Amino acid sequence: MWKMLLILLLILILAGAAVLTVKRFRHGAGCCGTHEASVRRSTVRDRDKSHYPYHIQLHIGGMTCGNCAVRVENALNALDGTWARVSLDTQTADILLKCKPDVPLLCRTVAQAGYAAQKIDTRHLF
Repeated sequence: MWKMLLILLLILILAGAAVLTVKRFRHGAGCCGTHEASVRRSTVRDRDKSHYPYHIQLHIGGMTCGNCAVRVENALNALDGTWARVSLDTQTADILLKCKPDVPLLCRTVAQAGYAAQKIDTRHLF
């Protein structure tokens, strides 16, 4: 009798593990340990590059997926006078600015989004 209960318990454990595995494959797991829908990229209204005479490049730490890159990009683009493009492959943010770069503000903005930023390069384009 106890052998039957042990076998039944083992079957239930294996069935539960199989169900969880199928759910994980079907829905995926996000970079933060839970499944998340794709983050929508916000658009920059002023897309005339001649209006952005300053450029800064930041190294972004902690990005592990495309959603991370979009989150950082959206946070930077929410600042007035910025137009950012973030690359997951190079772990960098290329930011065009209308005014001189405020590096601490840009780094704080990235930190508030949950990532780390470090200045790589700053230059005046014109």
